[in-house]
Amino acid sequence: MIVDAHHHLWQPERGYQWLDEPGLERIRRPFGAADLIAELDANGVDATVLVEGGRCHPDEAADLLAIATDTEPIVGVVAWIDIAAGDVTETLERYRRLDGGELLVGVRAQVQGEADPNYLDRPDVRRGLAAVGAAGLVFDLVIRADQLPAAARAAAAVGELRFVLDHLGKPRIGAGEAGLRSWREPFAALAAQPNVTAKLSGMVTEAAPGWTADDLVPFVAAAVREFGPERLMFGSDWPVCLLASSYHGVRDALAGALPALPAAQLGEIYAGTATRIYGLADRVRPARSTPDPPAPRAATPPRC
Repeated sequence: MIVDAHHHLWQPERGYQWLDEPGLERIRRPFGAADLIAELDANGVDATVLVEGGRCHPDEAADLLAIATDTEPIVGVVAWIDIAAGDVTETLERYRRLDGGELLVGVRAQVQGEADPNYLDRPDVRRGLAAVGAAGLVFDLVIRADQLPAAARAAAAVGELRFVLDHLGKPRIGAGEAGLRSWREPFAALAAQPNVTAKLSGMVTEAAPGWTADDLVPFVAAAVREFGPERLMFGSDWPVCLLASSYHGVRDALAGALPALPAAQLGEIYAGTATRIYGLADRVRPARSTPDPPAPRAATPPRC
């Protein structure tokens, strides 16, 4: 089985202002359930988690939950929330009363857009995180590499909350060894917190143009070493990934970058961790064509 733990859907006219930035023409269009299902069928993906797409408006939660209700492979939704607001508990309760509210598995805030690298240390943010934990939901961390230390402190302070690190904390893969050095230590400190898992996602858009799977290997190896397969999950980051690769290319790149692992550990990365952390066990069913098993890393991976 494969569970894609991180993808998006959006209608740009609904207020996704970040899509107006230069260079995003390829993804500046509607992406809906039909587009998603075509990709899932082509790649043998059984289930997915739909993640908020940067609209940063509470109305998006209703849109995403409605789509998930009508789209069988979407088994969970991570909605946006203003984590520093004083009404986090009330907002979560309101989300759960929406049609499809039972599919809400987590929330996230666009912390990567905060200039302060210590944003997660703020008392109002910590209160919001505690409220998410009390609600039994997951908090996805979409952060920059310089925000990793604050994330580690937050995870230690709010031990009852399950954190999921998106995109490995956005290391500067395109910077090669320099990017690895600046990221590796704070990444390991966050991984030391037992209530944190991480997504092997979003790497291709952090790599330099002309990247290959070899460029991802040191970062994937560090993730496997620090978190272990049982705390890692696959995420396509589709359609953002289209800026650097196809859905299939992302899946092949991860297979090429992973070290040789037993089938049971690959099963954790590709389905088990996401199913467990997001509480999807009663929803995930192998309903799509069986994918080819991920191949061990080749000596010279193909260019993606």
